[in-house]
Amino acid sequence: MLILLFRCGGNAPADHLRSLEPVNMLKRDHPRYSIVQLVLLICISFAWQIDGQTIRSPVSKPLPTLADLQEEMRRRLDRPQLQRGHIGIKVVSLSTGSVVFEQNSEKYFMPASNMKNFTVAAALEKLTPDFRFVTTIFASALPDQSGTVNGDLRIFGRGDVSLSKGFADGDPVKSVDLIAERIAGAGIKKITGDIIADDTYFRGGPLPSGWEWDDLQWYYGAEVSALPLNDNAIELSVTPGPVGYTCSVRMVPYNPVYRIRNQCMTTAAGSVRTLKIEKLLGQNQLEISGTLPTGNTGFNGQVAVSRPAELFAALLKQRLEEKGIAVTGGYRTMSRMAKTEQMPSVEIAQLESPPLALIAAKTMKPSQNMYTEVLLWTLGENERARLSRSVPRAAAADIEKDSSALGIDAVRGFLAEVGTAPDSVLQYDGSGLSRHNLITPSAVVQLYSYMAKRSKYAQAWRDSLTIGGVDGTLANRFRGSAAEGNMRGKTGTLNQVSALSGYVTTAGGETLIVSFLVNGVAQTRDRTGLIDDLVIALANFKGRIDEPAAR
Repeated sequence: MLILLFRCGGNAPADHLRSLEPVNMLKRDHPRYSIVQLVLLICISFAWQIDGQTIRSPVSKPLPTLADLQEEMRRRLDRPQLQRGHIGIKVVSLSTGSVVFEQNSEKYFMPASNMKNFTVAAALEKLTPDFRFVTTIFASALPDQSGTVNGDLRIFGRGDVSLSKGFADGDPVKSVDLIAERIAGAGIKKITGDIIADDTYFRGGPLPSGWEWDDLQWYYGAEVSALPLNDNAIELSVTPGPVGYTCSVRMVPYNPVYRIRNQCMTTAAGSVRTLKIEKLLGQNQLEISGTLPTGNTGFNGQVAVSRPAELFAALLKQRLEEKGIAVTGGYRTMSRMAKTEQMPSVEIAQLESPPLALIAAKTMKPSQNMYTEVLLWTLGENERARLSRSVPRAAAADIEKDSSALGIDAVRGFLAEVGTAPDSVLQYDGSGLSRHNLITPSAVVQLYSYMAKRSKYAQAWRDSLTIGGVDGTLANRFRGSAAEGNMRGKTGTLNQVSALSGYVTTAGGETLIVSFLVNGVAQTRDRTGLIDDLVIALANFKGRIDEPAAR
């Protein structure tokens, strides 16, 4: 009887497996050599231990099907914490338009900042990515030989949101300095009148329809102005001082317009923090009260500015004087009612903004509300000019509408070109801060399809979107997942509302358009957790989107 002994398993290194031989060292021409080969093959096919790790023979798994993906998405939607909410979803293939998954896709949802999708897309299409805002400087006459302007200097704004520290490496006065440099470059050394900030380009009140009063004191509820500055907000810092003394308050940029009443007191370490910051409605006045214990981090944030054109005029006068240009008058703003034939109208200089393509990215990625409203109102003024040129001339009632109303008309006209259902978008503002806005997931998907496949400005649109795990409002989401650097789109957040729409590419190489709108779920982590899980499931999908979706 022939006995064959092998080492099959154990902790031998991999090289040893290649040298396994039967103990009697059978020759290759031995009749039983084929039996030895067979036993070796069987032995090696089983699991063995190499350096403490179990190595198994690979087993090919079938690719997941579309039905598998749909079932996974339904399972994630079936969470107890979501049951009282209202969830709308639509996912389609970008290339074919076939529906991958949908739920309540034709129902209305509050979009929060997903409203920005429609406003910014319309601005790119109708104004073009090369559009630039222009701020013009007027005087009663050109400066005389001594460099003196006899009379007022008027700064006429048209909504240049780039007059901001966000476009100036964080410098809060650099934008004002750009205007001052244009004035100095025109040879002006003295102004005998006032600095007038003219923000009459836009028509209508400074606040969009439907904004809530408790949003208005913070940067995200800042007023709209044709002469914006630093996003129409100031930086505010409140920190503890010595125990028993008032807290330390710092405002940037320092200016003569904002008034602060500081009644906040510093208390001993470990005591309760009761700090309260309140901006009086419609006024540039802050009431700071309560207590801050020693060692507390205090408050650092941005507070909205009322009548930002007044702040613009005050800072411009200040910066001109620091540059050696004398201003013998004061500073003031101009209302539409106060415009007269005698207003300064000789152009001295002008300043152009960066192109809209850049402004669109700085609007969408951080979800900047005021910028979006300015874009909507600019669309309105563009529409007013079009109506004025139309033959036959448009109805006077249309031409005299507020800038925001005309802007909404312009977006509505654009969406008709996109092909969205006429009643699928109810718009009240540009940014989505109004809770009166309503949209459907289908309308968002149709917009994203148009911008990717039919728009002349598809690249500018794509470049404006926030990227998962990389920048903007998605900078801290999807990190370490297949959606990092992959998911591109627009978020949305209000109390009890979260949204995300955009593009994501599957592991199988297919690009999808997605729209997720979640309303009525109390906890933010539950809303965003669901959205993120669904996006990651799509990004991980290795199958093909080539069959009709189950309904």
